[in-house]
Amino acid sequence: MLSQLYIENIAVIEKTGIDFHEGLNVLTGETGAGKSIVIDSINAILGVRTSRELIRTGAHSANVTAIFLNIGEQAVRQMNELGYAPEEDGSVMIQRELHMDGKAVCRINSRPATVSVLKAIGPFLINIHGQHESYDLLSPDLHIHYIDRMGVPEDLIQSYQDAFEAMNEIKKKLDSTQMDEAQKARQIDLLAYQIQELEAADLRAGEQEELNQTRTRYLNMEKIVDSVNTAKAALHGDENSEGALAAVSAAAGALAEAERYYPELHELTERITNIQYELEDCGDEIRNLTDGLEYDPGELDRIETRLDVLYRLGLKYGSTVEEMLAFLENSKKQLEDIQLSDERTAQLTKKYNERKAQAEKYAEEISACRKKTADAFVMKVKKELCFLDMPNIDFKVEQERCELNSLGCDKLQFLISTNPGEPAKPIAKIASGGELSRIMLAIKTVLADKDDIDTLIFDEVDTGVSGSAAQKVGLKLREVSRNRQVICVTHLPQIAALANTQYLIKKHVKDNKTFTNVTELDFEGRKQELARIMGGSQITPLLLQNAEEMLEMAQKQE
Repeated sequence: MLSQLYIENIAVIEKTGIDFHEGLNVLTGETGAGKSIVIDSINAILGVRTSRELIRTGAHSANVTAIFLNIGEQAVRQMNELGYAPEEDGSVMIQRELHMDGKAVCRINSRPATVSVLKAIGPFLINIHGQHESYDLLSPDLHIHYIDRMGVPEDLIQSYQDAFEAMNEIKKKLDSTQMDEAQKARQIDLLAYQIQELEAADLRAGEQEELNQTRTRYLNMEKIVDSVNTAKAALHGDENSEGALAAVSAAAGALAEAERYYPELHELTERITNIQYELEDCGDEIRNLTDGLEYDPGELDRIETRLDVLYRLGLKYGSTVEEMLAFLENSKKQLEDIQLSDERTAQLTKKYNERKAQAEKYAEEISACRKKTADAFVMKVKKELCFLDMPNIDFKVEQERCELNSLGCDKLQFLISTNPGEPAKPIAKIASGGELSRIMLAIKTVLADKDDIDTLIFDEVDTGVSGSAAQKVGLKLREVSRNRQVICVTHLPQIAALANTQYLIKKHVKDNKTFTNVTELDFEGRKQELARIMGGSQITPLLLQNAEEMLEMAQKQE
């Protein structure tokens, strides 16, 4: 359950801590005092998208910390899948910091986390029912999920969705093979021409680079010959000089002669001699180069022609030979697919029909489960609505067949009739705000044992409710709270009196600044608050007496 909630710099709340307890926890206070801020803070640690406008005026950041105790197995599994785990004592601390620059810092048990991780874990910790959720009842597309949650096996739904997805994947492939004969003929002609043109070019990977290198060498052959001849003359000499090789040979011979009388010259003599040998090798290679520097001018023309062919092909099929070869292979594959399209279409059609039959089989099983579940669901919801002072309401689940979709072959919606003898119609056309709240509470009660979420939050579920109906809503909330923690925001004394724990959210102004505090009330405090709810600012002894009687009566009902 949610054990502790610490809020700092959220809207008008500067700093406050709330210790929640088991059973029914009720939050009361005047309109605008900040009850919704507490819910917004809880939403923040559940990963709900927030705005920096939530940060208290004048503050640079805000912080919400929540501590949960003894979380359910589903929540533990979800945490483990995301790489987190409860502490040794079973507690989980979730923190979220909001900053004015838009940055958000999240932690789970002091370990860094992301908002998406909080959002993934949050639904397994707390189920929040607000006024907006009542309006989910106005969307028939969402009704099917209530029935599935109550009685359709998850593995059956998953099997159907896998089959349906496989069916759709094959359908996409099948659709891609479909084209009319004229289009097919045009495509075959185009692909055949492209393949013939590329194959005729006899492309070879790396050819373009080799040709460019050879072309560059031929275009600069005069410079290459002059430079090689200059190097040759520098080594071997010409009519004007003996050359470097002769000079180094003379130096080596002279040092060898001197070494006979001065042995310390041996190392230097050896080095000069090695240089002589290296220069002789270089001279031989230069002679060989000189012999091979002739070329056929016609070869340059052939290279230019070939490069021009590759350039023109590149404009259509890719800037490099490798890209052109890839285009060629892809064109061959496309042509083969088209030529074999009839055979491929037949194969895909067979596979599609097999997957569709499998999906239809699962859809039929799901539909049967939904019919059986809907009957039980209607009976239980009617029972709850009767308790909530709606005995004359007729509640039905309309189930119609439809084409296969991601949810199966059913279209479901909830119908009600608020007056005996009148036909049931869609909820959106009949239900008032108060009726929506009670219908949703009835559904929540029916589905309460279908998950192990131990904390339910009802934000103003009493909208449009008064009198004995309010009393019944309070009793139902209290009944639900026997097996799990319930936190409720309310404006009604009938509901507040039935709480196991009551908190007062109060706003005050100091130094032109607004502050909100949350206080856990004792018996006397609850008397005062109930009297205020019943009578407004004028609290009379009679109101206090009525409040005390309500609290005492609630205690006797435990």
